[in-house]
Amino acid sequence: MTRHLLVAASIACIAVPSVIWGCGHAGGGVIAAAPLPTAATAPSDTLKVVLLGTGVGPPVNLQQYGSSTLVEAGGQRFLFDCGRGATLRLTQAGVPIGTITRVFLTHLHSDHVIQLPDLLLTGWASGHRTVPLEIWGPAGTRAMMDHLQQAFAFDIQMRRDIDEHFPAAGIRVVSHEVRTDSIVFAEGGVTVTAFQVDHGPVQPAFGYRIDYRGRSVVLSGDTRVSENLVRHAQGADVLVHEVIDPQALRERPDRPGPAIVDAVIAHHTTPQQAGEVFRRVAPRLAVYSHAPNSARVIELTRTTYAGPLQGAEDLLTILIGARIEVLHHSPLPQ
Repeated sequence: MTRHLLVAASIACIAVPSVIWGCGHAGGGVIAAAPLPTAATAPSDTLKVVLLGTGVGPPVNLQQYGSSTLVEAGGQRFLFDCGRGATLRLTQAGVPIGTITRVFLTHLHSDHVIQLPDLLLTGWASGHRTVPLEIWGPAGTRAMMDHLQQAFAFDIQMRRDIDEHFPAAGIRVVSHEVRTDSIVFAEGGVTVTAFQVDHGPVQPAFGYRIDYRGRSVVLSGDTRVSENLVRHAQGADVLVHEVIDPQALRERPDRPGPAIVDAVIAHHTTPQQAGEVFRRVAPRLAVYSHAPNSARVIELTRTTYAGPLQGAEDLLTILIGARIEVLHHSPLPQ
């Protein structure tokens, strides 16, 4: 089940669990509505965004899985990054794994791609995917996907040629390497634009903007403050941005050394910096992902941004239409 909220004509000052909204922002109010099924159906002119995994970096987090976002528009599904647990979250969201045939990668850090083998193999072997899996990503994407197929060559050959005889097309991969800011996909009224962001030495790294019937969402990927992101996010309905909590990083149980901590912080965006980005872009709703789900992050963001703000939360669903609807996933009773 879900808890369901609407962002309508004017923002009211209200706080509910996991969501903290700004006051005095020119945008709409928050209206509570009845619970809806987890796999919410979006109207045909609506962009649907599901934050499958909102966790930060390689550490295992059972509350926040690895970075992955699902976008649905015009009857099409698009997966952005495929971090740890992405296929599990897809299943929880009621999305058959085999229906995911287009994946866009922000960069090739392991925490953003580690679930790709499961998506590739399970989406074919038990998900009934009969068409190739298309992947967009930075330089190195094609080599990574080629080597994944080599790593699982025995399983692929057995299931394709000898045992089950699953369709050969379903295990093929078509890789597209993104080199510059550009429209990388345009079909059925949906446009996906890739733009470079600044993830320190991890280059190239990309964010993505998805436009459909006058609605739009921007996904930052991993980045420190990026002027290119601010440019590409202008006019967006929803901006999903990463953030890092320097204090939480320094207090992590594995106690990374000061040099590592400083380097990691330098590659990401602090809450105060993210708030400034949100203020400059002024989306109808600002959302965190690849971010700690903590009150401190929200509080620090509020020092520089007073507009509508949603904290990081796995399986959060956002419906972008004339109103923005925010649905919070609640596990079904055992």
